[in-house]
Amino acid sequence: MYQNIICAIDGSELSSKALGQALALAGATGGKVTAVTVTEPSVIVSPGAEMMMVDTSAIIDDLDKAKSESAKSILAEAESQAAATGAAIAKLHVANSTAADGILHAAREQKADLIVMGSHGRRGLGRLLLGSQASEVLSHSELPVLIVK
Repeated sequence: MYQNIICAIDGSELSSKALGQALALAGATGGKVTAVTVTEPSVIVSPGAEMMMVDTSAIIDDLDKAKSESAKSILAEAESQAAATGAAIAKLHVANSTAADGILHAAREQKADLIVMGSHGRRGLGRLLLGSQASEVLSHSELPVLIVK
């Protein structure tokens, strides 16, 4: 049934729960799981910036490095969670993308047949029904999407 599952993770408790569901499905179907974490582009916005010259390249490089380290940590945690169940997972970091676009891109690149993700990410806790990134994935995915809450 589902042989190639993409699971979106962001280090939140809900994404850990989604990974548990993805691992259970893969175990039942003999499929594989790829844990995907996405980091957004680093942007600096400053009012009145059009009037001054500031080299922000070092700041952006530091932000990108911090996000890369965070992604490595999130993926390592997912790998530990999978190993605790006796499963192995593939890991993927999609940098410089919105969460929804990165998840959809990863699903296409990996030729996934299912996307598993939490109903809310770290930033979506204020939404009552469905987080904005989960809603975006649901709206644009050509694959089945399992939303875990």
